[in-house]
Amino acid sequence: MLKIDKLPLLNDYDAIIFDMDGVLIDSEPLWKIAMEFVFGQYGSTLTHQDFQKTVGLRIDEVIAFWNIQENWGLSDLKNVENQIIDKLISLIELDPKPLPGVLDTLQFLKESGKKIGLATSSSQRLITTVLRALHIESYFDFAYSAEFETYGKPHPGVYIKVAAHIAVPTQRCLVIEDSLNGIIAGLAAQMKVCCIPEKTHFPNPKLTVAHFQFTDLHQLLATWR
Repeated sequence: MLKIDKLPLLNDYDAIIFDMDGVLIDSEPLWKIAMEFVFGQYGSTLTHQDFQKTVGLRIDEVIAFWNIQENWGLSDLKNVENQIIDKLISLIELDPKPLPGVLDTLQFLKESGKKIGLATSSSQRLITTVLRALHIESYFDFAYSAEFETYGKPHPGVYIKVAAHIAVPTQRCLVIEDSLNGIIAGLAAQMKVCCIPEKTHFPNPKLTVAHFQFTDLHQLLATWR
């Protein structure tokens, strides 16, 4: 259900900036499958539940975290990253489906003349894969990966870069996020943040730091129509 005593009025924003994983496509479970598969080849016994700790981080940061945490002693982390991304892409392409409300929301925003951005921790390869698989490339004015930033989320760099590229002040941007790290990044960029929690995440009361919270994009879109 929605949170806070006022709704995100569309006229308050010139741009809507979406996260990708867990917002546009239900890829969070697929990330966990891909990581468990690849990490398992190096002797890992981590489970999907363990991966909740690193939701919202860039995959290179996730690999580095677990390499230290689990004492794997891996040296070629880039190779591990490529293996995970290759596996994830194959999983996405098996049955690509947008999350509820994605297509209607993007169409409505485009018709309303709003700028539409994408700011994700996922790689540019994955951005290309997802947007093409869902046939939604044409909706986005700019889609950008935090892999090109020094720091990933929760650092605000990826959001600030998207706002600058589409020439919209950060204060006139609304972020759509599903994870705590993403919410913190949006807040740090001085943007309003709407949280639509990813359904496989454990309930996290910290997500209420977002300005607004909805069950899905259909519910958010209903407030704008």
